[in-house]
Amino acid sequence: MQGIILAAGMGKRLKNITKNKTKCMVEVNGISLIERMLKILDRKDLSRIVIVTGYQEETLKEYIVSLTIHTPIIFVENPIYDKTNNIYSLSLTATFLEEEDTLLLESDLIFDETVIDLILCDPRENLALVDRFESWMDGTCMLLDENDCIVDMVAKKNLHFVNADQYYKTVNIYKFSRHFSKYTYVPFLKAYAMAMGNNEYYESVIRLIAMLDTKELQARRLNGQRWYEIDDIQDLDIAESLFTDNTEEQYKKITARYGGFWRYPKLVDYCYLVNPYFPTEHMLEEIRANSDRLIMQYPSGARVIRLLAGKLFGISDKKIIVGNGAAELIREMMQETNGKIGFVTPTFEEYINCCKQEQRVIMDTRKMDFSYSGQDIQDYFEQKHIQMLVLINPDNPSGNYIDSREIYELIHWCKKKKICLILDESFSDFSDEAESCIADSYLELYDEFYVIKSISKSYGVPGCRLGILAGRNSEKLDQIQRKLPIWNINSYAEFFLQIIEKYKEDYRLSLDRLRKSREIFMKELEKLPYMKVYPSQANYVMCELSDGVKSRKLASFLLENNILIKVLNEKLNNQKEMIRLAVRTDEENMHLIELLEKFGGEYIE
Repeated sequence: MQGIILAAGMGKRLKNITKNKTKCMVEVNGISLIERMLKILDRKDLSRIVIVTGYQEETLKEYIVSLTIHTPIIFVENPIYDKTNNIYSLSLTATFLEEEDTLLLESDLIFDETVIDLILCDPRENLALVDRFESWMDGTCMLLDENDCIVDMVAKKNLHFVNADQYYKTVNIYKFSRHFSKYTYVPFLKAYAMAMGNNEYYESVIRLIAMLDTKELQARRLNGQRWYEIDDIQDLDIAESLFTDNTEEQYKKITARYGGFWRYPKLVDYCYLVNPYFPTEHMLEEIRANSDRLIMQYPSGARVIRLLAGKLFGISDKKIIVGNGAAELIREMMQETNGKIGFVTPTFEEYINCCKQEQRVIMDTRKMDFSYSGQDIQDYFEQKHIQMLVLINPDNPSGNYIDSREIYELIHWCKKKKICLILDESFSDFSDEAESCIADSYLELYDEFYVIKSISKSYGVPGCRLGILAGRNSEKLDQIQRKLPIWNINSYAEFFLQIIEKYKEDYRLSLDRLRKSREIFMKELEKLPYMKVYPSQANYVMCELSDGVKSRKLASFLLENNILIKVLNEKLNNQKEMIRLAVRTDEENMHLIELLEKFGGEYIE
């Protein structure tokens, strides 16, 4: 068997990266695509590797010759690479196709060696390697029957995304027998090129062959093996995080993205903290049904958005403003004082990062085993002369919770001390008490008491980027509002606020489910001998690891199994191995427990 690699293209979408080199020479984590590919093929006992060159031909040839590849390499030039597509490049190898069985690859791929092993070890002679269609994929797709026969080839311009779960994307790796190439594929290839021209794609020929009753060509489905197609800078960036030899380095690269994890469709996110039971499918259906008009029309201005938010929380629109996520409001609110600001740490660092070092007065709860009360806060800051106090309740990452009675007392204490109190209750809906301070009964207690809440977290819509700031001091709220863009909230977020009233009972039920899931999850975690579980009233659990277990090693193990968790070592800086786990659905949580048990059995003596 021989290998044929098509590498004539210009890689225009990579712009300056391919200005002086071909796309297959682009590096992922220090190794070029073509080097990685050739070294894998070099281990497969191929008789030869035929490479079709074009753009930057001499540069590519010199580079490949410099690599230590033992399999004989033959170069075939496509001199009109800038005027043709891959159907012409492949037609230049027709003689080679007719001489041997062939493994055909495009040069802009990166993949695990197991991908090649899968197609080579399959006894079927003629195969197209395919994978389940995902949102990041671009190009020709297939419809398959239960026998892996190709029912249809669907060009990307004809894809119907409502049927995405039925599609399989071609990986652009094929296995052809010599007989198939000589008597079927090459004749069709030549005829199609003659009829349609050389600016076509060889997949079109496969589509024609697939329509024949002979069913000579079948599909080989991947089952979790890694691969990626590099077309642009975004693809390159994602490939950098997927294809690392070091899982700990991969963890760093993925977490450094701070979201966008839909690009990793198999990844289960235990790092970011949202409600796994809301929105309901019915609510999502309503949003999808209105998606066209939402994406094509402007959202309302701030006045309307404030009305919607006030209606949701049952307060006047004068007492509430809406931000593009709570982070936008945190930044503006923290700039309201140049004085000293009290923080209870460890906590959500967005607040601390918004003020100067000399402003920070820190109540460190590490020596209190992360457990503290409202009275503890009063006692600590009594003589600290702070102008502002920030409290997150339940706290992040500890999950420590101060009940409503203590919050009431803390508001009065701050009023007496003339301290501006900012209460972040982004996770309070998950508490057993479920008492919100976004109510007149609390807001009217003190004109320098403010509540910030991330709607994204409790309502499970982080993509909407919704946060609110509430308080009775309408003058200050208006002042902050004037600093925000008139359209800081997009149409999807506005629509969510518009329809949420209809789903309030579903939301309440989702919180009940979350509390039950948290209870079950924590009990299962407590059974693990190497894990100390801290009490939590949030949708996450903080854990301390013992028996020599390293948090990064555990995180790497879980990432290998497509689960992402939060390592807290740097955040807590307490010489202990700490992690935070989100509470997800019962099924997902039990899968995680099984993996944690497996880790304990394999890595703890």
